[in-house]
Amino acid sequence: MRIDKFLKNSRLIKRRSVAKEACDGGRIYVNDKQAKAGTDVKVGDEILIKFGDKEIKARVLDLTDSQKKEDAKSMYEIVN
Repeated sequence: MRIDKFLKNSRLIKRRSVAKEACDGGRIYVNDKQAKAGTDVKVGDEILIKFGDKEIKARVLDLTDSQKKEDAKSMYEIVN
């Protein structure tokens, strides 16, 4: 699954267009490598999201094309 689509489906980022802009701006990393919007992610990958001073690191647990809002958190776990 593309990283921009995963970020939207997991609701780590609300809109796919915002996820694409974050990737293009160099604020998204997959396994410590800068990601483009089309970068593929798979279960077990670690994603780092940088917004200003804030960083979120998450591990991919599930790849689902559509997810209910309540179940979206089951797609990832936050890693410190």
